[in-house]
Amino acid sequence: MRKLVLFVFFISFVSFVSFVSFKPLMGQEAEIRESIQTFFEGIHARDSLKINSVSDENLILHTVVLSPRRNKLVVTKGADFKRYVATIPKETKFEEKLLSFTIKVDEEIAHAWIPFEFYINGELTHKGVNSIQLFKDKEKGIWKIIYCGDSKIKL
Repeated sequence: MRKLVLFVFFISFVSFVSFVSFKPLMGQEAEIRESIQTFFEGIHARDSLKINSVSDENLILHTVVLSPRRNKLVVTKGADFKRYVATIPKETKFEEKLLSFTIKVDEEIAHAWIPFEFYINGELTHKGVNSIQLFKDKEKGIWKIIYCGDSKIKL
């Protein structure tokens, strides 16, 4: 009986220490996810101010368009991307549905891997994965997107 009580105490202690030591990381991951979701909410709303609130002024975007014959790399500066988003006609409904998040953090730099599906006027047009790099802006206390790479597999 004594061994069982010691074993239960040991397991409880290890679980508590693990939870306490991972809690800051879980908080950072939630903050990172929130910045990414705000970024995509800004895109869907065609709101460059919202996009700017969670992205660095030097944001770079790379898109790899995949096709059976060849792959094409498209490079876009953040400012050009934001201007483009603002010009999408209001009657065009689009959504980039984020399917899952895998986030890795090291101090003030992070990487998120996010598979997605893209819909225009309710129709699935392409899918792929977003590879997003972020840094912690200590002045503003938020995670900012500095790089977004994505693959585009047309359907």
